[in-house]
This record gives sequence, C-alpha cells and structure tokens, in this order.
Amino acid sequence: MAKKDTIKALIRRGVDENTATKLADAGMTLGDVKSASVEELTGIVGDEEKAKGILDDVGRKKKSKKKKKKKKKTVFTIPDKIKDITGLAKELKEICDKKGYDLPRSLLEETAGKIEEEGIDEEDYELVLDLIQERFENRKIDPKESIGIVSAQSIGEPGTQMTMKTFHYAGVAEIGVTQGLPRMIEIVDARKVPSTPMMEVHLEDDIKKDRNMAKKIASELEVTRLIDIAEVELDITEMKVVIKPDKKKMKELDLQPKDIVKCLKKSRYVKGNLNIKGDHIFITQEEPKYALLHNDVEQAKNTKIKGLKGVKRAVIRDTGVEHILFTEGSNLQEVLKIDGVDITNTISNSPVEVYDVLGVEAARNAIIREARETLEEQGLDVDIRHIMLVADMMTNEGDIKAIGRHGVSGKKTSVLARAAFEITSTHLLRAAIVGEVDKLDGVAENIIVGQPITQGTGAVEVKYTPKK
Repeated sequence: MAKKDTIKALIRRGVDENTATKLADAGMTLGDVKSASVEELTGIVGDEEKAKGILDDVGRKKKSKKKKKKKKKTVFTIPDKIKDITGLAKELKEICDKKGYDLPRSLLEETAGKIEEEGIDEEDYELVLDLIQERFENRKIDPKESIGIVSAQSIGEPGTQMTMKTFHYAGVAEIGVTQGLPRMIEIVDARKVPSTPMMEVHLEDDIKKDRNMAKKIASELEVTRLIDIAEVELDITEMKVVIKPDKKKMKELDLQPKDIVKCLKKSRYVKGNLNIKGDHIFITQEEPKYALLHNDVEQAKNTKIKGLKGVKRAVIRDTGVEHILFTEGSNLQEVLKIDGVDITNTISNSPVEVYDVLGVEAARNAIIREARETLEEQGLDVDIRHIMLVADMMTNEGDIKAIGRHGVSGKKTSVLARAAFEITSTHLLRAAIVGEVDKLDGVAENIIVGQPITQGTGAVEVKYTPKK
C-alpha cells in the first residue's frame, strides 16, 4: 500500500494526520500497525500512551514483550438487541402470551415495523395478531408430510421451464454470468469453480459514494500485466530489452518504475539484470543471447504488476445509493483484506469458495441466495423453504455435498433408493457382497417393491377389533 493510502486508512480509523504521516514515513502499512507491539509504535511516535491509543483505533489487541499473562477463557456474551425484545414488539408478545399464540420473534418484530409504518390503531392489534396466527398455523407442515418429495417437485418441475442462457449486467461492460438451468445445475452439483465466477464487492460506508475511491479499489482488484501499462521491445543493436511505461496509465494505477522492477525481480521466468534509466527500464544479460532476451520479452509482458490472482476485470456500477464493483473472476479471501472493502456485504457467487473462506453457515446462505436469484431471474416463484431444505441437506454435515451419486443421493442408507438413482447394478452388487439390509423406510424403496409408502396415511396403522 502506498504511503498516502496508509495515511488515509489510518485517519479513517481515528489516528491524527501527523501521527499517521510519521507511521507511513517509517515504512509501515495498516497491516504492520495492526500487528505491531506497543514498544515498536512508541519508538516511532515517541509516546507510549499515544501508541496504545493507535492500537485501540486500528482495532487490534495490544502486543507487549512483557511476560505473558495466563490466557483467560473466552466468554461469549449475547448482544443487548438479542437479549430482550423491546418497544411495540414486546407489547405484541404480551398479547400473544395472553392468547396462547407462539409466534416467532422475527415475525413479531416485522409485524411491529409494519404496524408503525401503516399507522394501525392500538385497538386493532389483537385483530392483526389473530389473522397472523391463523395464517401461520395454515402454513405449518403436517406431521409425516413428504417434504423431500414436495421440495424436489417444487424445484424440479419449474426447472424444466428454465431457459439456457447467459445473463449480462445491464450497463456494466458486459460481465456475463451463467443463468437458467446450467446455473441451477452448478449450484446443486456444488461445483468448485462456477463457469462464470464473479464477486459483488461493496465499499465501506464512508467511501461507498466516492467514485474515485471505487476506481482506486477496482484497480487493486483487477489483474494488471506489464503489457497493459508499458511497451516491451527487444533492442537487437544493444542486445537488451527495453520497457517503456505509459505515464498516463502508470499515474492512473498509482505505479512507479521501481514497482515494475520489484515485480519483475519476483518473477522466476525473467532471468536478466534490471536497471532504471530515466523513464525506461532495461533488462540485460551477462551473456547476451538472442534466445534468452526473446524469452525475457515474452515473460515480462505477462508479468503481474498489480491486482488479485483470478480477477480478470472489475467494473463499477452506480446504483444511486452506492458504487458496487462487479468482478469477472473471484478471489474472496484476498478481496476481504483490501482496505475500504465492506467485508459484511461483499460476496462471491461460488458457495464452495464462500465455505472455504467464511465457513459452512455462510455457504448455506450462499446456496439459498444463488438458487433463489436464479429461479427469480427466470420468473419462477418457488417457496424459499424448499430451497432452504436443499441447502440444509447439502451442508448439514459441516461441509458442502452435491445432490448426486457422490453426495446426498449416494449416501442414502437404503440400497434400493441408491440403486434407483444411478449406476443400479453397481449399488446392488456392492450391497449383496457386504450383506446390507434395506428396512424400506423411505419413499423410493417402497414404490420399487410395490407397497404403500411410510408417509402421510401410509404412516398410520389402524386396527379394528369387532365386538364379540
């Protein structure tokens, strides 16, 4: 991070400008400040209290070289907003308790918000809650309902109406995103890399309306190779490679010739010696051979100078409320480290990548979100609870499983259910070899053997004993 970026980042976190300048002049980045000890910062700013204040401002625990204290057990506290229900929602809860209604807290809070919004009179609160309770009861699932079959049908049947197309974000330099049936298949197959990986990058509140900051962060995301910002030529007479940076592009990306040299030195493939003379950079060989110099030209052109691995392009979209960056390609882990990125709203369209970076709960939410958006894009209205059930089945063991023979369907306890799905003979042969027993508890296996399924009315056994 350049000095001025570090200074801006520190000022945004409450550090005064003089102190921020001192830290930047000492060669420290925001990450260095966060990981520094009190003693290191005191050496730069000259005041221990100020050093402690800086660590508080940047939001890291203070490190000290003093004797380590015994580690305390972490105690998780419930935030106040979760501890107790307040305001109108509390009043509605009291009415529900009197009437014996057991409505979820989230529903009560949503109702309270709507009542205030619509200006409903207090004497009508009970009537509103009566209607909500009636509808809430009607929407409950009956005991022994075949929810798996109903969910499969509710997603599979409209899925046959989905078009096979690629969707383009309107007004955004055409970032194509797979939609329709191919996208739905990707989601339920838990593909590691989607056919069109992308990210939706949101910015922090204080800069989300600043187009210049959005451009700057976009330049940090987008992979910039040397060929994009400079001419690379082979000078046969002098037997050396000449790199001529484009001043305008260098200024836009806040780059200096020394930054290019640094990146070329890191490359394993550029073998020559590097020198800067004026605005140009030269690569020379100790033994000037045409083949070696030609190799340097080709490798130098493709050397990454700036940006994140995997992100080919980043485009800015102004929603009127904020600037959002859409990327072609995805690298969620590295994006979340960039200063100015809102880590709570930035997302990738790959549930597997979300799982790797943020864990299984976030991956579950990503599956629900992506599946729902894909269906809605096609104008298909599927109850979100069916999508949630699919997401739960895919993630309930702590990782992401595909809906297929290598995942959910292939791990069913019933031999006949597995055989009915795919590779029938293999499943039956394996089951026969190891002596598996099928208890015929599910739907598919009972249909195969021709008897009523153990769901709904088939789950009840009625005995009639006639009078003597």
